Amino acid sequence: MEKQEKGIVWEQEEQDFLDNFKRNSGSSIKTLLGLYKGHYASLFFSVLFFFIKHSPVWILPIVTSNIINIATNPDENVVRDIALNVAFMCVMIIQNVFSNYVHVYLYSKTIRNMECNLRGSLVRKLQQLSISYHNAMQSGRLQSKIMRDVEQIETLSRQIFISVLSIIMNIAVALGIVVSKSLTVFVFFVLTVPVAVIIMVVFKNKIKLHNRQFRKDMEETSVRVMEMVELIPVTRAHALESTETMRMQEQLENVAKSGLKLDIIQSYFSSISWVAFQVFQVLCLGFTGYLAAQGEITVGEVVMYQTYFSSIVAQVSSIITLLPTIAKGLESVDSVGDILLSHDVEDNDRKKKMKDVHGNITFDDVTFCYPDSEEPVLSHFNLSIKEGETIAFVGGSGAGKTTVLNLVIGFIKTTGGRILVDGQDMNELNLKSFRQHIAVVPQTSILFTGTIRDNITYGKDDISDEELQKVIDAANLREFIDSLPEGLDSRITEHGSNLSGGQRQRISIARAFVRDPSILILDEATSALDSISEKQIQTAINNLVKDRTTLIVAHRLSTIRDADKIAVIGHGGLEEFGTYEELMAKKGKFYELKELQM
Repeated sequence: MEKQEKGIVWEQEEQDFLDNFKRNSGSSIKTLLGLYKGHYASLFFSVLFFFIKHSPVWILPIVTSNIINIATNPDENVVRDIALNVAFMCVMIIQNVFSNYVHVYLYSKTIRNMECNLRGSLVRKLQQLSISYHNAMQSGRLQSKIMRDVEQIETLSRQIFISVLSIIMNIAVALGIVVSKSLTVFVFFVLTVPVAVIIMVVFKNKIKLHNRQFRKDMEETSVRVMEMVELIPVTRAHALESTETMRMQEQLENVAKSGLKLDIIQSYFSSISWVAFQVFQVLCLGFTGYLAAQGEITVGEVVMYQTYFSSIVAQVSSIITLLPTIAKGLESVDSVGDILLSHDVEDNDRKKKMKDVHGNITFDDVTFCYPDSEEPVLSHFNLSIKEGETIAFVGGSGAGKTTVLNLVIGFIKTTGGRILVDGQDMNELNLKSFRQHIAVVPQTSILFTGTIRDNITYGKDDISDEELQKVIDAANLREFIDSLPEGLDSRITEHGSNLSGGQRQRISIARAFVRDPSILILDEATSALDSISEKQIQTAINNLVKDRTTLIVAHRLSTIRDADKIAVIGHGGLEEFGTYEELMAKKGKFYELKELQM
């Protein structure tokens, strides 16, 4: 029940984020602010406590001016007046400890929640996006968006609540005090604004362009690094370390070049702005000195105005320095939106849910063509599979065997014709409910870091120990599990690298057993194994297929002798169909394939 409630909350959060990105499409700043919907009260009080904790910075110039004026024009209360100013200032400084804690707690908690929820929404969106989307989008880019881009958004948010907020308030308070003291000095201060605006306008688009290029290069590097790590066994086996190093070095140099261009444009931006505002600061000192010489302001006020002007110059310079960080963060907002706004989603809403699946499958005049291909993989393909039958699909490379399996799973949709499951068109079914009744054992076992138990019971935490022990026996894992000191609780490293291929595959088969599927799909489950492992796997598979509709893609034709029927796929259709003995006796395409493996 608790998981369901959390699921509802997560779905609502994801919908809120999605609505925000749709509503504010084209405005990164509005989108960023929309990410904090529901947390505005916390942010308001955070701003309030920031104002309180930062107030000593604004009050100190006034107190300094007061003390200078008292000291230069003393009277009988000089000691008392100085002491009062000092005491007041000390109280204002000490309160910073409490108010800073409250300010940081409120904004940090809000930002961390946003960061967690945004990553969670991205993860859930990736689970909804179609398999074709994932095939087209490299995993390294997705990883970069979830980790690096969300981190950039978090950094931008922190800069807003620490630096930008401080800058805005410092400028506003400084100008407010100055205008209340002297309108003439205020006009001089305001002249700095057009200079800042001109500098930012000149550099804004250039910085944004270089930031975008740098982000893309970083995403490409993330992809290359993941590929390099996965290729290390192949690289080492073929003594290609130098080749791979050179390939990576070229990419790293590209990143360095685009990073250097970004650094240079930011450097020009910072240095030009610094020079401009330092000149203004010197002019301010001369201008207020002149006013003091004319008797229009006091000596203490010269110090006060110079302090406030120095503060304004520092704040404007800080804005300019922060602009690259802000540009990166806003670019990351757009990058994250690429995923959240993608429409390549499997739509199961308002479709019929399947409570029970018997396993009757019919391919009715099915045609399928990949988007980037003109020739169909399957053309007017017809086949009927009865409940409990084991059908093996064989054929040459690229014939369409795996395409058939992907169509049954629902990873891809027919471009013509239809597929019926228990007489119902798959296009009208809620595929999520349908997949709860199937199990897939892929050619490459996919294991995650955790215990063997976790990997076997993945998605089926409610299985009893008694049932789990039966699964272990059926999957031919008993001897292996008993040989481990920690048994089922033994840890599996990343991708199951501490296990043999046969052990990984039998764990995948055990995972399929746990699901107790009505339809079983085996995609070349024994193709990459040695003969001993193959025999162990074959025994486990024979236990698994009993009383289930089973679709097998086989590389080694000797492993499908016991299949009820064998379908030979080729030239977009069904070339031959029959039992092993029938097809061998026919001496057609299947016979030729079998002879090639003799």
